Amino acid sequence: MTREIASLTVVVTGGARGIGRATVERLARRGARVAVGDRDADLAREVAAPYGGRVRAAALDVTDPASWREFLGEVAVLGPIDALVNNAGIMPLGSVLKESDEVARAIVDVNLHGLINGTKAVAPGMVERGHGHLVNVASAVGRIAVADGATYSASKFAAVGFSEATRAELAPYGIDVTMVLPTVVRTELAAGVPAARGVRPVSADDVARVIESALRRPRAELWVPRWAQGLTKATQVLPRRVQDAMARLTRADSVLAEADPAARAAYEERARRLG
Repeated sequence: MTREIASLTVVVTGGARGIGRATVERLARRGARVAVGDRDADLAREVAAPYGGRVRAAALDVTDPASWREFLGEVAVLGPIDALVNNAGIMPLGSVLKESDEVARAIVDVNLHGLINGTKAVAPGMVERGHGHLVNVASAVGRIAVADGATYSASKFAAVGFSEATRAELAPYGIDVTMVLPTVVRTELAAGVPAARGVRPVSADDVARVIESALRRPRAELWVPRWAQGLTKATQVLPRRVQDAMARLTRADSVLAEADPAARAAYEERARRLG
C-alpha cells in the first residue's frame, strides 16, 4: 500500500535541527500536517513558521511522559496522528570509563526512553483507529558497536530491539514500525566524526528522503545509504577475526575515537547539559 504524504498528520521529535528539521521541511513541502517537537521550542517555531497552520511546533522533552501529554494537547488542532517519527537523540562521545553517570543516563533517557515514551503516548490512538506508523531513527551503530561511543551504541542497539519487538506486537492492530539506520550524517550531532574508508557521509536530507519513502510505503528496516545494510549483514556472518580485520582496514572501529574535539566542542557542551 502506498500512502499520499499530503494526507498524513505526522509528529517529528527533535524537529528543530538536523535530520528532524530536514524531515519536517520535506514533509511540509509535500503538503503533510506536521507537529514539530523539540526542547528548543523557539527554534522549532522558526522551523514551522514558513508553512502556516499546517505545521505546528511546541516544546517537547521526550524523556518526560507529562511533556508528551502537554505537547500532544498543543498540536491536537492538526487532527489525529497518522505517523510518529521518533528522531530525537544525543551523541556525547568519549571513553566509557571517563563518562559521567549523568551523561550516561541522559543518553539512555533521550535515545531509548524517549522512543518508548513517544510510542506509549501516540500508539494507543493509532490502535483505536486501526492504523498508524512509527518510524524510529536509530543508527548504523545499532547494529555495529563502535569504541568511544559505548553508551550511545547500547542505546541504539536497544532502539533496534524495541523497534523489532513493537513491529511484531503492533502489526495486528494495523500499525507499521520502521527503523531507519543512518551511517555518519553531516549534522551537528556528528560534527568532527570522520567517515569510515569508502563510506561517504550522507546529508540530513538524504535521511529525510528515506523517512519520506518509508511513510509512503512502510518497510521494516532502511539504511542510509542503502548499500551499507547488505555490506554489514554480509560481514557479520564472517568469523570474528575477519570482521575485526575488516573494521581495522576501513577504520570503522575507530571513527568515533578519531572525532575532532575542537569541531565537536559546541555540540558536546550542549548535549552534556542534558545530563
